[in-house]
Amino acid sequence: MLKFSAANVKIKSLSKVKSLKPFLANKRKVYSFDLLSGHSCPFAEECSSKVVIEGGKRKIKDGKKTKFRCFSASQEALFTNVYNSRKGNFTNLRQKSTGEIVEMIQDVLPNNLGICRIHVAGDFFSQDYFDAWIEIAKNNPDRLFYAYTKSLPYWVLRKESIPENFILTASYGGRRDNLIESEKLRSVKVVLHPEDTTMDIDHDDSHAADPTIKDMDFALLIHGTQPKGSEAAEAKKRLKNEGVQFSYSRAGAK
Repeated sequence: MLKFSAANVKIKSLSKVKSLKPFLANKRKVYSFDLLSGHSCPFAEECSSKVVIEGGKRKIKDGKKTKFRCFSASQEALFTNVYNSRKGNFTNLRQKSTGEIVEMIQDVLPNNLGICRIHVAGDFFSQDYFDAWIEIAKNNPDRLFYAYTKSLPYWVLRKESIPENFILTASYGGRRDNLIESEKLRSVKVVLHPEDTTMDIDHDDSHAADPTIKDMDFALLIHGTQPKGSEAAEAKKRLKNEGVQFSYSRAGAK
């Protein structure tokens, strides 16, 4: 059976954002729907990491061009239940048609869901799967769905079909970054320090989810466990030493 996850500390803060409060009326809540990191991310490059089983144990395997480790893959290496839940969702949805995926997800959509972050872990792994979420959003116009994604070709192909309650942000660091500029997609960049950007930094998904600023680019600070000695690991040390807010909860941003 597919599983949604209850909101973590970080995305619970969405209830404080004025434009999002209507979606959380009548005690509705924030949930996420997650897949297995890396394995479900066909266009990932700079953050490409995934869990592999070696000697009966889960281990992180970074990609050849990885610059910073995917935080959600690190979760899956550490927590058995997290790994099993995300693997179960991914396994059950692979090779399914759009109609089948819509039916499967709709059947387990929590009755009190008001806002859904699609993929704290994972990404849109096929056009059929991306199209399914378009249909789910259309079927639930009083609920908000949002996602970061590097699966830009799927988005571009359906650019004119995205409903108002489906908020997408293109995440730099993938194999098709060229589409961000050419298609004028709203985007986010991971930065190593606040001084590296003039854009707003989203610490709590309030930028990513807010439909009133869905055309505004923004940044995220480096987060999650990073390979020892890497530039990303050194950047996290610097942030900690300077007392800069950078820590995301265990189900933070991509």
